[in-house]
Amino acid sequence: MSINSDYGEEWGRSEAGERARLLQSPCVETAVAAGGLKVGEGRGPASTSVLGAVFIVVNAALGAGLLNFPAAFSMAGGVGAGIALQMCMLVFIIGGLVILGYCSQASNESTYQEVVWAVCGRVPGVLCEVAIAVYTFGTCIAFLIIIGDQQDKIIAALVKDPPGTERWYTDRKFTISLTALLLILPLSLPKEIGFQKYASALSVVGTWYVTAIIIIRYIWPDQAISPEDIPTRPSSWMSVFNAMPTICFGFQCHVSSVPVFNSMKRPELKPWGAVVTAAMVIALFVYIGTGVCGFLTFGSRVDQDVLMSYPSSDVPVAIARAFIILCVLTSYPILHFCGRAVLEGLWLRFKGEAVEEDVGRERRRRWAQTGTWFLSTLLLALFIPDIGKVISLIGGLAACFIFVFPGLCLIHTKLSEIQEARPASWWVMVCYGVFMVVLGAFIFGQTTANAVSTDLTK
Repeated sequence: MSINSDYGEEWGRSEAGERARLLQSPCVETAVAAGGLKVGEGRGPASTSVLGAVFIVVNAALGAGLLNFPAAFSMAGGVGAGIALQMCMLVFIIGGLVILGYCSQASNESTYQEVVWAVCGRVPGVLCEVAIAVYTFGTCIAFLIIIGDQQDKIIAALVKDPPGTERWYTDRKFTISLTALLLILPLSLPKEIGFQKYASALSVVGTWYVTAIIIIRYIWPDQAISPEDIPTRPSSWMSVFNAMPTICFGFQCHVSSVPVFNSMKRPELKPWGAVVTAAMVIALFVYIGTGVCGFLTFGSRVDQDVLMSYPSSDVPVAIARAFIILCVLTSYPILHFCGRAVLEGLWLRFKGEAVEEDVGRERRRRWAQTGTWFLSTLLLALFIPDIGKVISLIGGLAACFIFVFPGLCLIHTKLSEIQEARPASWWVMVCYGVFMVVLGAFIFGQTTANAVSTDLTK
């Protein structure tokens, strides 16, 4: 059945089509963004095969987030705990993706935020858009920190200075700022970013190369690396939850999933369930391979960014660092585009202006939004050098996209069904939705509170 939700008098359905175009998240013919967001050139005809959809969802999930999985295994308490935690969460991650396809079919909407708007109403819809903007903003900060981390290692290998020598052109703040100004800012200014799809495809290849190098360096190390300590069980049950933000950040492809579902030749739940199951299992093996091999190589002393644990002189690892920088350089503008589009829609809706009536001021506003976004993320990245702090915050927010909003959509969709008698399956679905909302709220609250308390105690 189809849901005909009322957005309110000033938020009427006459605006839905324009909002969907303005806030379009991914499309199948798009660039890939690390952390799970994509942006397309427009919604074309439904022509994606099942195999193509699997490839797109896998690429949406895989990205620079894989660098943090060895540290997540360390926080979880070892290989067994890390794998068990991922397997348990994967059940709900796949369930959330299937729910989004079901609710998209019921509401006839083709983007994540539009589904939440149509199914759950105005307040959850606005909260969803704000969450997307905050998530993309935080991920952009994490990307700039990654650039600084990898450049530090590459420069250390190229510049053979005596210990204690500091040069202004090798300073971390200078290198991040220069790279961002010369490469990221020009890519972030255009109105459309479809031209980046080829470079982004190359960055996807880079993430697979990084995984291969981490596995190879565990099996055949370039030099003797002895891990100091390899825990075999978690120190406490609460320590397991510290790994959840990284897992949520790594598997978060749910914002991209709704447009992918609608792009399929057969946008039906049965093939969609097969697509997301296959895609998440592939992503699971990649993350487990990276997490296990990186963790066993360095033990509990593994860095939040696993590549930082390898010596600067390792050439294959240096190539992996270059690939990660490329991945981040192409992903930042895509994520910024997602966040900017959401902010643009919220601004126009707040002002009560239609897109067509505001074309003349669009460029000036876009440049101001881009400049503010860019400078804010750059300044925060310069003064927050620890990527773990950022991942802990945006990873908790990713739990909202994976659990909370899909759970709310399932509850509202089932409650909107007009039935004389509600079978047991109806109650099971509603209870499952409630459980997802509670679980997502717990992960978000626990990880956010833990991140804030950790920062306050330091």
